[in-house]
Amino acid sequence: MGKQIKMTISILGCGWLGLPLAEKLLQKGYSVNGSTTTSEKIEIIEKKGIDAFYIELTEEKVKGEVFSFLDGAEVLIVDIPPGLRKKTDASFVKKIQLFIPKLELSSVEKVILVSSTSVFEDEENFPEYTEASTPNGKSSSSQQIQEVEKLFQHNSNFKTTVIRMGGLLGENRHPVKFLARRKDIANPEAPVNLIQQQDALNLIMQTLQQEKFGEVYHGVYPLHPSKEEYYSAKAKDFNLEPPKFNSSSVSIGKKISSAKTQKELEFTFRNEI
Repeated sequence: MGKQIKMTISILGCGWLGLPLAEKLLQKGYSVNGSTTTSEKIEIIEKKGIDAFYIELTEEKVKGEVFSFLDGAEVLIVDIPPGLRKKTDASFVKKIQLFIPKLELSSVEKVILVSSTSVFEDEENFPEYTEASTPNGKSSSSQQIQEVEKLFQHNSNFKTTVIRMGGLLGENRHPVKFLARRKDIANPEAPVNLIQQQDALNLIMQTLQQEKFGEVYHGVYPLHPSKEEYYSAKAKDFNLEPPKFNSSSVSIGKKISSAKTQKELEFTFRNEI
């Protein structure tokens, strides 16, 4: 018998989530192309057995060997930060609009877009948003992320599943470390919408292995304590000075349901937030 040819998966963005995902895919026997925006990281990625490519999306052009990166891949996983917090006037939409025509020319048939629960608006009554809810975020960054989701979903050249992740935790990364000792934090009653890195990785893997494309899933742990309750308890766990919250104005927030995701993928969140 001839050697079985492994499916090739390209990961646009081998960062905090993308790199461990690439390693997980390698362990499962996939062939992996990974991209990074820094030449120094090429070596780190290649040492792990991943074919590494320098790819940078700008508002003027796509830099790097994009066709080599996509060559032979059946699936593309897009996991790049929009970069809208640091640079509020940046156009994430423009970057993706320049990238998609190149994707259309490739062998890619299926896409997993790692998106964000920020597509939904925070409100006083803490609405619950499901996978079927229409995104309604009003901020400029939310609207850009919504537009990027549509650019992938409405393109008939490939079938896209959007996975909206909550706030990501794990590998020494926890928001309480930034909130500790801070005062006057708004929205103490708002529910948290979080997910551990391992659950996020398992969710992407399960979507891929079950070939669930053309879907919308939510990567959010099913428990939603209030910000004040959650971060006060976490500060104790980390031996940090707890943050102080401001209760003088009404809290706004939201609750992200992942019920459809759990049911359809038979997925269980195994890592507590």
